[in-house]
Amino acid sequence: MMTLDDAAMTGGEAALRLQIRRGVCHVLFAYDVGMAIDLDETERRIREMTQRATIKHKRRAPRYFEYRPAPVRVTHEAAPVLIGRYQTGPTVDALLYDFGGVSITYHFPIDGPLGELVTLSADLYDNPVLLADSRRRVEELVTAIQAAVRRPLFSDFVETYTIFQIEQLAPAPDVNDLVTTHAAVIAQILRSEGVALSQQEIADATSVHISFSARDVTIIDWDAALVIDPDAEDVLAVLEFANVELLEMRHLDQQLDDALDQAYEAIARRTWRRFALPGSSRADLRRIARLQVDGAILFEGVNNALKLLGDQYLARVYRLASQRFHLGEWDASILRKLETLESIYAKMSDVATGRRMEVLEWIIILLIAASILIPFLSGAPTH
Repeated sequence: MMTLDDAAMTGGEAALRLQIRRGVCHVLFAYDVGMAIDLDETERRIREMTQRATIKHKRRAPRYFEYRPAPVRVTHEAAPVLIGRYQTGPTVDALLYDFGGVSITYHFPIDGPLGELVTLSADLYDNPVLLADSRRRVEELVTAIQAAVRRPLFSDFVETYTIFQIEQLAPAPDVNDLVTTHAAVIAQILRSEGVALSQQEIADATSVHISFSARDVTIIDWDAALVIDPDAEDVLAVLEFANVELLEMRHLDQQLDDALDQAYEAIARRTWRRFALPGSSRADLRRIARLQVDGAILFEGVNNALKLLGDQYLARVYRLASQRFHLGEWDASILRKLETLESIYAKMSDVATGRRMEVLEWIIILLIAASILIPFLSGAPTH
């Protein structure tokens, strides 16, 4: 009877026989740099060659399937970075979105046995060299386009993702056979694990996959994806956007947590300032209203940046990536916090209105009392 270790060894030996003739490993780092980016102004300010990023359609799709607005791609020449036996290509790409997101991508040409990607994946996981270099590049880029960034704020959040794109394998496998026969090695690549994984972990890592034809397959995991497709530019673009969207959801969720904390503090201040002037709550209300608007604008900007209704296959790729990244749960959490913030604002506004009405009532009472007392006081005998 074959044990799990025997099966893993057999799969590993088969993976070593399966040769990558041509491929690229794309390492992505997503950052948030501000409230919004004026992309037209960005293009004017950057002297390097830039291009608007669009998705190249190798399948039929309506013309309205595009980014809205199209992000700006900036390509930098870069010295190679060596990771194991692999090194980065001569360029690094930066993709800037109008909602304040920036994606930095490094490209590693790959070849050789499929099983060797296990070592590369482990070396790339939380790689400090690439992380520091990507952060430096984003900071330099934001400095160069600072006037185009509205309310610049470099977030501490970073979302990494690795896409192993294999353009040609030899011998050419059937994609269904590949996902089953080489599942153990593929799971190690996606999970950046050098040790043999359990059957449950293997099944989970390789459970989300999709194919358009008999010769391509995309396997999506939470931290990496394996794309076997000679022409995968559109799939890569969707996965890159999903990674930036996850970063923005995390960033917005943290912003709303901070906003709720400030709102609770404002309420606490109002409870002991019982006899404060009626207009003293305006600053708190304006601040909370601004936090509401900022959160809603960012949420809508991210969710409406890419329209995928025109291409059913890419829509399915995006839906699978969203499920893997738990974007639906992030959306629900953000909407719930926006509703809570709205409720707090409404309650504070009601309290402020009530206090204004109370003050007006006392003013009316005092005026009535004065109108009654003044005749008596004016007619009183003087000495």
